[in-house]
Amino acid sequence: MAPPNEPVNPIFNFCKSPRVKHHVHLSRGKLSVKGVPILSDVPSNVTFTPFSSLCEPSKSDAPPTLLQYVQSVSHRGGFLGFAKDDPSDRLMNSLGRFSGRDFLSIFRFKTWWSTMWVGSSGSDLQMETQWVLLDVPEVDSYAVILPIVEGSFRSALHPGSDGHVMICAESGCSQVRTSSFDAIAYVHVSRNPYTLMREAYSALRVHLNTFRLLEEKAVPSIADKFGWCTWDAFHLAVEPVGVWHGVKDFAEGGISPRFLIIDDGWQSINLDGQDPSKDAKNLILGGTQMTARLHRLDEGEKFRKYEGGTMLGPDAPAFDPRKPKMVISKAIELERAEKDLNAAGRDGATDLSELESRIEKLRRELDEIVGDEGQNEVIKGEGKGESFGMRAFTRDLRQKFKGLDDIYVWHALCGAWGGVRPGSTHLNSKVTPCKLSPGLSGTMDDLAVDKIVEGGIGLVHPSQANDFYDSMHSYLASVGITGVKVDVIHTLEYVSEDYGGRVELAKAYYKGLSNSVTKNFKGSGVISSMQQCNDFFLLGTRQISMGRVGDDFWFQDPNGDPMGVYWLQGVHMIHCAYNSLWMGQIMQPDWDMFQTDHLCAEFHAGSRAICGGPIYVSDSVGRHNFGLLRKLVFPDGTIPKCQHFALPTRDCLFKNPLFDNKTVLKLWNVNKYGGVIGAFNCQGAGWDPKERRIKGHPECYKAVSGSVHVTEVEWDQNDEAARMGGAEEYAVCMSRAERLLLTTRESDPIPVTLDPSSFEIFSFVPVVNLGPVKFAPIGVADMLNSGGTVQEVGWEDCTSGIRVSVRIKGRGRFLAYSSGSPRSCRLNGEEVGFEWSVDGTLALSVPWVEAAGGISDVIFLFSH
Repeated sequence: MAPPNEPVNPIFNFCKSPRVKHHVHLSRGKLSVKGVPILSDVPSNVTFTPFSSLCEPSKSDAPPTLLQYVQSVSHRGGFLGFAKDDPSDRLMNSLGRFSGRDFLSIFRFKTWWSTMWVGSSGSDLQMETQWVLLDVPEVDSYAVILPIVEGSFRSALHPGSDGHVMICAESGCSQVRTSSFDAIAYVHVSRNPYTLMREAYSALRVHLNTFRLLEEKAVPSIADKFGWCTWDAFHLAVEPVGVWHGVKDFAEGGISPRFLIIDDGWQSINLDGQDPSKDAKNLILGGTQMTARLHRLDEGEKFRKYEGGTMLGPDAPAFDPRKPKMVISKAIELERAEKDLNAAGRDGATDLSELESRIEKLRRELDEIVGDEGQNEVIKGEGKGESFGMRAFTRDLRQKFKGLDDIYVWHALCGAWGGVRPGSTHLNSKVTPCKLSPGLSGTMDDLAVDKIVEGGIGLVHPSQANDFYDSMHSYLASVGITGVKVDVIHTLEYVSEDYGGRVELAKAYYKGLSNSVTKNFKGSGVISSMQQCNDFFLLGTRQISMGRVGDDFWFQDPNGDPMGVYWLQGVHMIHCAYNSLWMGQIMQPDWDMFQTDHLCAEFHAGSRAICGGPIYVSDSVGRHNFGLLRKLVFPDGTIPKCQHFALPTRDCLFKNPLFDNKTVLKLWNVNKYGGVIGAFNCQGAGWDPKERRIKGHPECYKAVSGSVHVTEVEWDQNDEAARMGGAEEYAVCMSRAERLLLTTRESDPIPVTLDPSSFEIFSFVPVVNLGPVKFAPIGVADMLNSGGTVQEVGWEDCTSGIRVSVRIKGRGRFLAYSSGSPRSCRLNGEEVGFEWSVDGTLALSVPWVEAAGGISDVIFLFSH
């Protein structure tokens, strides 16, 4: 072992050069970046090893360009390790202390969900911190500390006393023990915080060789499309007739989904003690199914009964859109009564008969609403082969709705929430008791965790992981399913004791999942969810290229705060924005669904418009805001998608946009011909470390003011956008205020004041000086991301004048800045009228040209 606080001997000379000075050093109890201590009182049993001394790139399958990139920045990072006297399956050690230094961190507030936290001391960290970003203004830099995986151990950061940063390394198996680590955390430094995250995760990709970066993978075909997810529309009561009418609603409203996600509720599941060959009946809300297990690997009875052609004929079954709401409402009543009963029991009440009677009454009422055969009783037969079941249903959907490219279905990583029922399939599954890591004691109380612990998980033996996923997925692919939403991912850590620990169990399962996705879903047809923990990202993402960056969309507070209908939406936005900083290095960030009839629907829509990922909703049947959807989605179901993924601006990194009473969340992104900043008032709620929950802060739910500047767009983070960062002048369009103005890099910031749960989107487009005229194409102003509608721009100096051509996708009011009025305008070859005003506003109406895929060609002619 190397002497304390000194580098260990190099095992591979990666990029050692006397001309390259390492930026991170550990000496005399201080971890320093560029000579500035970021951790002091570092214990003598902690070691630091430069990246180039420990990494073995010859063992990595990273592409040569990535290896070269990592080599070029390897002097900026290195690994932390530590040694203990006695081996253990869970080791805790200080990495040193800091105070008076701003940090941004990501921590797990639930087993599977993470969010941001800021502070200025190691003691301010939360348990299960996934990484911490430190501001080092003394050298105009930023440093990140990333707890990682070494051998069979996974690590996280925890708060210590007196400013100490603790690292916890655990195997998840009492028989897997060690006493020392060489590389259990990684430290990296850079002058740009966004570049820093890319460099750090690139280095880890080469070092660990267990995952791949986003840039190495194909993303799912749904990434630039609009879709519908069934969850909030039906919960577990999803069935074919309701799904059909949901897709039909959108088509008749003029916006056809290009993908459909049939969420939880379609599978063959039942509860222990029930007939092992029959589906459980009348499961409605999330929670009731969490102890249920798969008893077969195909669709449940509700979908097996579907007969091909049922929905295509003139006598297709009708659907009562009120029924799901009635079912869900009654199920919520029942759930609350059961909570009251549990609370009364905990409080020592002896006579519970009244509550028990009420629960029985509510159950009967729920059964009467649902009916014996489920939501729709018109499909009663069950057969086999091409004419029945999911195969027939997906075929009918595609026959009727021609633009429906993809149909995904939901499943848990272990099959169902409770896994696979032993003896029900050909797989070797065993109900395994759940044990939570002590690190999760700092997370939020969670019904899902309680239920899973109550029932255990029917875990398929990891040696059968390939067979398990291929058995499910090959069947699904054969019946027309093109992808899966894999949910409840972070449960393997609960059941790893008998399988060599959490790292080894995860490797087996993720390898099986990756192999199956490659074989059955074109290598990319998967969305990961409930996965926001570093083990998944470091071990499970060789193939998976899209994942949720927020927790679930909550249309109201499940704990009863009436203001939750508002503040929960800002919380969701914060989760997505800050998680994208790290998750976006590895996969396409997915901002999840929302409902267009929600009180904060437009607030959600603003963030989705510029998030850079897919846009999908979970509207109930018949409950759509098509006016809002038309601001997000083209008639053909594609979207004006940004070129990058949305990230917080630099001045938001070390602030608290949830409950500091002053900070506006600002998100930057880029389009092909401009940049965009969305400003959002998310104030009103946040994490409470003492109560270990997210709660409302009504004193913060008020208007806040801030400012926006063109330099806050990180132009250099996208190769194509970098050329736009040095423009002399920009046209700025404020989407909601409908204002057009000019700005430069030297101009004062643009002030903005936002009411609670409101936003503004600023589009920045470089102004091109064409001699007699200055010009900047804004795009279709009716779309929230107007810049995403501009497909091509060109100009030429002709004998007849300056000819400017713009190719636009979409319909509505095309807007541009022009310092002078054109002589003429041609739209798709025909001369048309236009509007021009002295403030530079140039506008005309463009149609949706179906035959041209919604594309219009606009040509302006200006005099010399």
